[in-house]
Amino acid sequence: MGKEAPLARALRVVCDTNVAVSALVFRAGRLGWLREAWAAGTVVPVVSKDTVAELVRVLGYPKLRLDAAEAKSLLALYMEHAEAIDKAAAAGRIPACRDEDDRQFLRLAYAAKVDALVTGDADLLAVAAQSRIPILTPEALRQRL
Repeated sequence: MGKEAPLARALRVVCDTNVAVSALVFRAGRLGWLREAWAAGTVVPVVSKDTVAELVRVLGYPKLRLDAAEAKSLLALYMEHAEAIDKAAAAGRIPACRDEDDRQFLRLAYAAKVDALVTGDADLLAVAAQSRIPILTPEALRQRL
């Protein structure tokens, strides 16, 4: 009997709302692989009360054309694989971000000490060099897997 290979640890990540919505709503789209990574346990999305509230709000946008049951189902799918953090108050200093709305993702990433913050948002990507937590595009995360 040979030795079994050690199991790889799941990457804990904060996904900004646009990344989460793209993976959830557009299953056959360019971020469909991320939804599969959540389901496989390769990637664990980390959420807070604030980030979930924003996700609920965005899933209700008319342009997504989701009825209430579809939005609820997608949220349930996401939360089934997510790790919820009670307090998203960052310990220590987080990088200054031009968009105040994006600071919630930085606060959560720092508070939860995740492996990465995943975003396509230019304001968050602009502070990547000053961040102790890696700030990655979805494509960069995929390359790490």
